[in-house]
Amino acid sequence: MPITFRKSIRIFPGVTLNINAKSVSFTFGARGGPRHTISSTGRRTTSMDLPGPFGWRHNHRRRRRH
Repeated sequence: MPITFRKSIRIFPGVTLNINAKSVSFTFGARGGPRHTISSTGRRTTSMDLPGPFGWRHNHRRRRRH
């Protein structure tokens, strides 16, 4: 079983700083509504809690520059 590291720090209501072993990310949004996460690795995610044990998540594709 690997050992992992993850720490979430609430900066102010609706904004959270997330730190793990590979990246740093910011999450914007409150519980009960959509949340948008932007990672230092370039990943952008929108997620939302649904009723019961369900949830929804969408990873946005990066645009390629020519």
